[in-house]
Amino acid sequence: MCSTTSRPVFRRFVGAVAVGVALAATSGCTVPADAVAGISVTADGHLLGLMMVCGHQIDGATLYVDSDDVNKEVTVGSWTADRPLTPGLATWTLDSPAVGWTATRSLAPLTAKTTYSLYGWSKDNSWSASSISFTLADRGRLTPGKVRYDSIADNGDESTITVPIAEFKAKACQNM
Repeated sequence: MCSTTSRPVFRRFVGAVAVGVALAATSGCTVPADAVAGISVTADGHLLGLMMVCGHQIDGATLYVDSDDVNKEVTVGSWTADRPLTPGLATWTLDSPAVGWTATRSLAPLTAKTTYSLYGWSKDNSWSASSISFTLADRGRLTPGKVRYDSIADNGDESTITVPIAEFKAKACQNM
């Protein structure tokens, strides 16, 4: 009995299915980022969270202990904005009550030699903010009016930089 399907057509079909399966397997279930998280300090030394929303909305932020082991990631603070954050810059103090924010988990004391990450999220998991990692030593090098955040270059490379707030507002959403 002869097959009516030619081998080249069958091979292309199998190849296309394999590519589709590979793409589906590597796409994952990540939430797209459309905001950029940063940190700064106030004039009196309080840790300040910054969220530059680029196009959609962010509902809150979480600070956690950054670890390669998911089981060791511990939330040390979480905040919900009273209203969804829309495009533009939002700031709030992490260690004390801030107007327009509710602490859903008050900030726990931060410790030396621990890496923390701050990121933003939406309640329906439709959008997130790129995170910023820092230690207390990184925080100690910040001055009021300067923001530490992860910048994305034109080629897609990420680097942690510290810039004036005006520059953060102007450039943080580039290459998102």
